[in-house]
Amino acid sequence: MPDTEQGGSMRRGRNESEEERADRMWTELIQEVRVAQMGVQILFGFLLTVVFTPTYAGLSGTDKNIYIVTVVLGACATGALIGPVTLHRLVSGRRIKPQAVQWASQLTLLGLALLLVTTSSSLLLILRVATQDDYVPYLVAGVVFWYLLCWFGLPMWARHRHTTRR
Repeated sequence: MPDTEQGGSMRRGRNESEEERADRMWTELIQEVRVAQMGVQILFGFLLTVVFTPTYAGLSGTDKNIYIVTVVLGACATGALIGPVTLHRLVSGRRIKPQAVQWASQLTLLGLALLLVTTSSSLLLILRVATQDDYVPYLVAGVVFWYLLCWFGLPMWARHRHTTRR
């Protein structure tokens, strides 16, 4: 929608009610959650199978601990990213959609943070098993930095740079 003059100032945004905005934001949020859920479910499914492979028995104590922490993080990420669906189902029809969108958004952000840590921990474990080189922590740190930049840095920069204060 183009900007329109209102009282001498430019107006930006949509002309929608609080409920219409909540409906739109809910639809957008669910699409975002679908993408994240797919990633976390594939990763979590893979992690669950590792313990049943012959290689698992040969892992060091440290690597087994990293694995256990990674599986727990993956389970937590899965729960947080599925949470918005359950939240919607349980509060649907209760006329609290704007609040539900906020709660679901917070769960989604928590799920993404947990997915970041799960993915990073998985990478650490895989690289520790694949190679014994001392550069593994630096590679993982570089990937974590990349995730932080892509998942949070760029969006926060864009939010700060391109939104107006009211």
